[in-house]
Amino acid sequence: MEMKIYPSILAADFLKLGEEIKKVENNVDGIHIDVMDGMFVPNISFGTPIVKAVKKVTDLYLDAHLMIVDPDRYIEDYAKMGVHGITVHYEATTHLHRTVSKIKELGCDAGVSLNPHTPVFLLEEILPYLDRVLIMSVNPGFTGQKFIPSSLEKIRKLKSMIDEKNLNVTIEVDGGVGLKNIRDLYLAGVREFVVGAGVFHQEDSAKAAEELKKVGLGE
Repeated sequence: MEMKIYPSILAADFLKLGEEIKKVENNVDGIHIDVMDGMFVPNISFGTPIVKAVKKVTDLYLDAHLMIVDPDRYIEDYAKMGVHGITVHYEATTHLHRTVSKIKELGCDAGVSLNPHTPVFLLEEILPYLDRVLIMSVNPGFTGQKFIPSSLEKIRKLKSMIDEKNLNVTIEVDGGVGLKNIRDLYLAGVREFVVGAGVFHQEDSAKAAEELKKVGLGE
């Protein structure tokens, strides 16, 4: 499977959000949308108005990451807005199978995210029902954090679980991804990379995204 780069608009300049997305549109595979409620994570980001605005300016894949308490309350709203994938947190969802089933019924790819302290073996029963697993390689809430080194071994364990069950589940990583570690992450099994500061905080965001993909693929 090819590598996909999903820049996180959390790191973009919100006064120029449309322009920021248009700059990278031809060099990335989707847009990552971090929704934070100030309770599950210690930050508040944005909600439905921003998602609707993003939908108007691009046809790219929209990857919605709900870092919120009781995400079931909003899944239908995000699906109706036209996002393509919805990821909820294992730690924030009481009835995970029901939530994942609902996401798929609404026509979206279903993902589950794990915080750095949460072991991958907890996904054993839900894994066959998922389209992606998002490994947080920083503590969620803020952009620009440093990659947690132990995340690499965690990803390898997850890849082994997926391979053992012969599942079609994509591994995504979010947090501290850059030119120094993207190749190792790719070799460990990651195929979808969420990058915030590594794209939007660079002088040429489009070129930065292109360079990340080249380095990741070993070109």
